[in-house]
Amino acid sequence: MNRKNIIGCLLFAIQLIVAPLVWAGPYPPAAGENGSHAIHMEDAAFEYWATGYRDYIVGKNVDKTWQVPENALGEAEGNSFDIVALGSGGMLTLTFDLPIENGEGWDFAVFENSFSDRYLELAYVEVSSNGVDFVRFDAISLTVDPVPGFGNIDPTDVDGLAGKYRQGYGVPFNLEDLSDKPAVLSGTVDLSGISHVRIVDVVGDGSSLDSLGEVIYDPYPTSGSAGFDLDAVGVSNGAPYPPGEYIPPEPPAQNGKSGFGDDTGCFITSIQ
Repeated sequence: MNRKNIIGCLLFAIQLIVAPLVWAGPYPPAAGENGSHAIHMEDAAFEYWATGYRDYIVGKNVDKTWQVPENALGEAEGNSFDIVALGSGGMLTLTFDLPIENGEGWDFAVFENSFSDRYLELAYVEVSSNGVDFVRFDAISLTVDPVPGFGNIDPTDVDGLAGKYRQGYGVPFNLEDLSDKPAVLSGTVDLSGISHVRIVDVVGDGSSLDSLGEVIYDPYPTSGSAGFDLDAVGVSNGAPYPPGEYIPPEPPAQNGKSGFGDDTGCFITSIQ
């Protein structure tokens, strides 16, 4: 084992002592990492942004300072302040001067104001073509344990939820992913003319469920600006995802073990 691998093993062992071992999930990783789907707010694919709002239902634990839905209109600011907080369980519907069309790639992106790649406050995303009937994107969360108010989430454990990327980077949504939903098949929701995007805060205490009926955990409890902090929603009407492929790391070869899984000789018993 060379010096580099020895150092790596020591650091890995320290990580095991100070925190439980968590293996990365199967979904795209944080902004800037290979295979990430994060869309930067200055991406040339953006054609326009939300211009109006309705049905701002404020959830719990939000100070008046953050109850400004106008802050979600226009281009993303990419900072911690120019946002509207939904509050725990709150929601907000955004409208657009032009309809969102179902293009060849991602059609719109939702921006939150997280200050890091792992402090993630999540939200469901729903769309409508008439402002009355909404359909929700499928969402998956693989976070198995409760997350404290200042706790972290691995973005590779999250899919189909707004808020999995840090401020300045949007989560893209592809309308084609909704094509098999009953409301779409019946024509109640027209994917060629989406006029409303509704953001619904995920309550992180375990009371919110994903599309498979599994619990969604995110930081809870929080106060002051609790829940999802919406910066903006930008529209592309179909754009390619960022290049690159995310390949999750292999799990340990044995239960209770952890290591690099190659010929380095680094194989450490995990501390329970």
